[in-house]
Amino acid sequence: MNFEGTYVAMVTPFTKEGTFDEEGFRSNINYLIDQGVNGLVGAGTTGESATMNHKEHHKVIDVLVDEVDGRVETIAGTGSNSTSEALSLTKFAYDAGADAALLITPYYNKPQQHALVKHYGSIAEACDLPIIAYNVPSRTGCDISVETAVELAKIDGIDAIKEASGSVDKISDIYKALSREGLEDDFNILSGEDSLTLPIMAVGGTGVISASANIDAKRMVLMVDSILNDDYTRALELHYEMLDLIRALFVETNPVPVKTAMNLMGLPSGPLREPLCDMNDDTLEILKKALKDSNLI
Repeated sequence: MNFEGTYVAMVTPFTKEGTFDEEGFRSNINYLIDQGVNGLVGAGTTGESATMNHKEHHKVIDVLVDEVDGRVETIAGTGSNSTSEALSLTKFAYDAGADAALLITPYYNKPQQHALVKHYGSIAEACDLPIIAYNVPSRTGCDISVETAVELAKIDGIDAIKEASGSVDKISDIYKALSREGLEDDFNILSGEDSLTLPIMAVGGTGVISASANIDAKRMVLMVDSILNDDYTRALELHYEMLDLIRALFVETNPVPVKTAMNLMGLPSGPLREPLCDMNDDTLEILKKALKDSNLI
């Protein structure tokens, strides 16, 4: 499966009582589709998947597929630090009708590089659903190496990597290594860091899985489409237009600022689940200023 364009790492809205806000989630889905996004990710890490039980996780995936109804691509977050649990969630996503699955590297366990290949390969072999590997070492303690990314690209069913290592040099090295193997057209590199989307795409990336697009999907879509159409002048303008807002949306741990911003904008979001909690007053002011400067509140 080819992954190209803007995909939104959706938040999971909760009610005041802390339960899944299905109506709000459906509303957000339609709002984002109207902004022109290419796909939506439900029950990912931005969606606070680590605090959901399996029943809730399944419900989010079911609602995502049902409400989208084929209008854009649906990607289910199905990663876990247990291979068997990740496989179970991925099989559920397949049965639910999702188009693909996003699997974060096993966190805390810190598997060896050959163990990562076995982890993803086992899931790909057992479940016929396109897989995006998600590399975010700052949050998992585990980094997919360039060599391992190439090994993953060789496995049928593993079609992309979401890269959030923070290194554009590494993206260049992955793309170069893929090119040596003739895999660069069959394995997509997606930005996992919103502020680096332009440079990542400039060296071979094909799109972004974006948390900030919950807030400003229209400009993110315009920037990504501009890059795909080789209009780097316009893309650069949009990059700098969004930069302060993107930085404000990560001034505290994601998704704390994003959910706070959505509440300020009147979009369904609701409370955070512990152990995350409300923003500090000083960082909240930074976020409010960025939202006002972007005419979002």
